[in-house]
Amino acid sequence: MKDRVQFASVRERILSAGILAVVLMGASGCASEPPKPAQTVTPDQVRGHADKTFERLKQEEQGRSTDSTTPR
Repeated sequence: MKDRVQFASVRERILSAGILAVVLMGASGCASEPPKPAQTVTPDQVRGHADKTFERLKQEEQGRSTDSTTPR
């Protein structure tokens, strides 16, 4: 009979620990800050970045064409 009482006690402890864990996880999830919205990029910004990158690429290619002694 004593073994049965201990078994019930262990079972109740495990159940209580599980319930406590669920409550703590739920509370911490609700307490966190909401995610920040993603930054919006305008078409003008995209165009500006593309223009800058294209200019750098042109400069690189011009540097390579004038430096013909460098092996590729």
